[in-house]
Amino acid sequence: MKKLAAAGLAVLLVLLGAVPASAATGRRVIVYYQTVYNGSTYVSPLELTRNTTGVTDLIVGAIHLDDGGVVHLNDDPPGAAKFTPLWKDLGTLRGQGVPTLAFLGGAAQGSFQRLENDFGTYYPLLRGLIEDHSLSGLDLDVEEHLSNAAANRLIDALRADFGAGFLITLAPVATELSGGGGLSGMDYDRLYRDRGAQISWFNAQFYCGWGSLSGPGGYQGIIGRGVIPASKVVAGTVTNPANCSGYVDLPTLKSTVGSLVREYPDFGGVGGWEYFNSLPGGTSAPWQWAQQISPAVKG
Repeated sequence: MKKLAAAGLAVLLVLLGAVPASAATGRRVIVYYQTVYNGSTYVSPLELTRNTTGVTDLIVGAIHLDDGGVVHLNDDPPGAAKFTPLWKDLGTLRGQGVPTLAFLGGAAQGSFQRLENDFGTYYPLLRGLIEDHSLSGLDLDVEEHLSNAAANRLIDALRADFGAGFLITLAPVATELSGGGGLSGMDYDRLYRDRGAQISWFNAQFYCGWGSLSGPGGYQGIIGRGVIPASKVVAGTVTNPANCSGYVDLPTLKSTVGSLVREYPDFGGVGGWEYFNSLPGGTSAPWQWAQQISPAVKG
C-alpha cells in the first residue's frame, strides 16, 4: 500500500508540476568502455542492448592527442583494422537510441596541454575524429593541469562545430565538485558559472580515493553547495575492485542510489568504470551491472 501511495503521489506531483515529467527518464545509466580487447578477444558493447539493461549512454576511450599531430585510441590509431568492429557496433548502438561518446585524456597525460599550447594543430585532429566516427559527444577527462580559459575555448569550439545536440561532458574527481582539490587545477565552480549552459553533465569520479558511494554523503556534499544541480551530476563508480580502489558492492550501491533518487528527483544518474569486467557477470556477462543498477536509478 505504501508503494502504491508513493507512486500515486509521484504522478500527482508530476501533474502539478512539482516534479518534472522527465526527472526519472532523464536519469542516466552510463557505461565507460575502454577495454575493447580482453587479450585477443573483442569485447562487443552490443550485449548492452541485446539484453534489457537500461543503458542510456556509452563512453569509449581513451582518446590521446600525441606529439607530432598523432591521434590514438588507447595505443593504436583510431583507423586501425582492429577497431573496425568497434566503430560498426557504436553505429548500431546509436541507431538503437544509445548515444556514443568518446573520452579524451584520462590517466595518460598530455592531450589537454597540447590543446592549451597548440590549439590550432590539435583541435582539428580531435574534430576530425568526431566527424569521421559520427560521435554523439565528447567527455573531457582532465587529469592534468588545464586552465579555465583553455577549457572554455575547447567547449566553445565543440559547441560551435557540432551544435546544440552534441553532448559535452566532463569527468572530474568528486572533490573537484565539492570545493576541494583534484587532478586538473581547474576551478570547476567558475567553469560552471562560465559554461554551465554548454555542459551536458559531469561524470564525477567517486572512487580511486576521490570519493565514495558507500553512502549518499559525498554526492550530497556536491549538490548542497548550490552550484551544480543534481540533474548535471552523474555519480561515477567502479564496477569491479580490480579497476580501482573504492569499489561498492551492488546492494550497497543500490541503497545509496535509492537514497539519492528520493532526495533528488532530478538525480543525474550513475556511471560505471568500466565495462569489460563489470560485476556480477564479470567478463562473461559484463552487461549485468547496468541491468542490475538501472531499476534503482530509474526509481
